[in-house]
Amino acid sequence: MSLADRLPVAADFAAPPTMADRARWAAVDRAARPARLARLRARMAAAGVDAYLGVRPENGRYLTGLILGDGEEKVAGVSGWFVVSSDQVVVFADSRYTIQAMREAPDARIEPVYGDLRLRWPEIAAGLAARRVAVEAGFVSHATWTELVEAAPEVELVAAQDAAEPGTGWVEADRATKEPAELERVAAACAIADRALADLLPEIRPGVTEAHLAWQLEVLLRTGGADDLAFDVACLAGPEAALPHGSPGDRPVRTGAVLLFDFGAQVAGYRSDMTRTLFVGTPSTRDLAIHELVGRAQATAIGGLEAAVRGGGPLPTGPDVDALARDVIVAAGHGEHFGHGTGHGIGLATHELPSLGRRAARVALPSPTVFSVEPGVYLAGETGVRIEDLLSIDLAAGRVQTLTNFPRGIVIVGR
Repeated sequence: MSLADRLPVAADFAAPPTMADRARWAAVDRAARPARLARLRARMAAAGVDAYLGVRPENGRYLTGLILGDGEEKVAGVSGWFVVSSDQVVVFADSRYTIQAMREAPDARIEPVYGDLRLRWPEIAAGLAARRVAVEAGFVSHATWTELVEAAPEVELVAAQDAAEPGTGWVEADRATKEPAELERVAAACAIADRALADLLPEIRPGVTEAHLAWQLEVLLRTGGADDLAFDVACLAGPEAALPHGSPGDRPVRTGAVLLFDFGAQVAGYRSDMTRTLFVGTPSTRDLAIHELVGRAQATAIGGLEAAVRGGGPLPTGPDVDALARDVIVAAGHGEHFGHGTGHGIGLATHELPSLGRRAARVALPSPTVFSVEPGVYLAGETGVRIEDLLSIDLAAGRVQTLTNFPRGIVIVGR
């Protein structure tokens, strides 16, 4: 790694998406839903079930078009839940969501369900001739499962679990393989994040607090084209950077310390995720060495992926990629300072399949797909370094593309 000749600026990165881009993506999504539903129905037929009960907002958006904002499921009740049968799609929506559901899910039948799931479920299941129903069991409480069983004991409920990735459902496994327009939106979200961090750099100086910088970065994301944040901004200075998922506080930035940002934008439902560890003033020898190590671990993992794609496959498994990065860090004596996985898929959710960790499924990565590569080294009470980038991989096209383009080398600010 070498010191950059100049700090990056927003103009170095792609412009935000236009209204025409958004309209095109919406049209592409609607056109893609029949094929998405067909894949789900094929799994239903193979499993011998008559219907699929979905509860995750991401899956509902993917299959029906109904959009619930982040966290809205906490107040929506069962609105947004959906049932797919062999020939129908039913979306639950109480009076607060009826108009929205009719607009966004025009190909579905809207059923008014509001606090009366126990009463409506037998009727809905019977109307679909559903005697055996697959359920997104990992996202339904035991109380709700019991309520459904008691309401319609003649309907058998089974968990929709993906055999290759225990604990995940059928739709999540399908979403791991990305359509071109999905990858476009992840890339657009990445570019917004790149521009926002570049615009923030002049604000970073000794004495400014983590909380102030996190708020400023959020403003830049929202005013720079993001519909929403992918997740809360993390800004962690000095020893706090040793917390992989810490929260910003009133701690001031110090000269000579690292400053870690973990953040992402959301564009038309799709998310970005990037971590950069910057240096405020002259870096210490220790922190430079750790940054070089983490960068080398990341480059080794990416290099292994690129070699697999150049060779025409097969793609490595998630644990294989994790081992490529982890072995570099272990060899340097910091194995115990890298506790989390090397990466995760991203799309309609910030964390989704595929998983790149030691305990991930030992199956080849899907293609086309997009995921993070984010090794880190964390020294409790001292410092922490993580470098995270999103990679898009398309084996058939022979392509590995890094979607996060803010420099990942040494960036010194606040001088």
